[in-house]
Amino acid sequence: MSTTTSNPKDRTLLAVIGDEDSVTGLLLAGIGHIDQNQKKNFLIVDPKTQTSVIESAFQDFTERKDVAILLINQHVAERIRPTVDRYQAAFPALLEIPSKEHPYDPAKDSVLKRVQKLRGD
Repeated sequence: MSTTTSNPKDRTLLAVIGDEDSVTGLLLAGIGHIDQNQKKNFLIVDPKTQTSVIESAFQDFTERKDVAILLINQHVAERIRPTVDRYQAAFPALLEIPSKEHPYDPAKDSVLKRVQKLRGD
């Protein structure tokens, strides 16, 4: 098998980029993982987090071969919207989720916008 393809069965992790409450809740639910190289599958974002750090984590998580789903708070996705909108791969699946402070807005969801475009809505 080449290094550019991966077996979906090898994708066993969720990754998350989000605010402290969202990430903490998901970590308490058991999604946390730190590999032998000390690479985490999560990034806690606060207002002081530089956009470049969010972009870097997004790139890292979407390129990893062990991540099946990447969850990102929608308000965090807004900070890197061009990158999120360009993302087209099937794996890892990208899901924008609400946070306690920021309700979900379907008009901003990149996946939903793509589905609506395909349906001609």
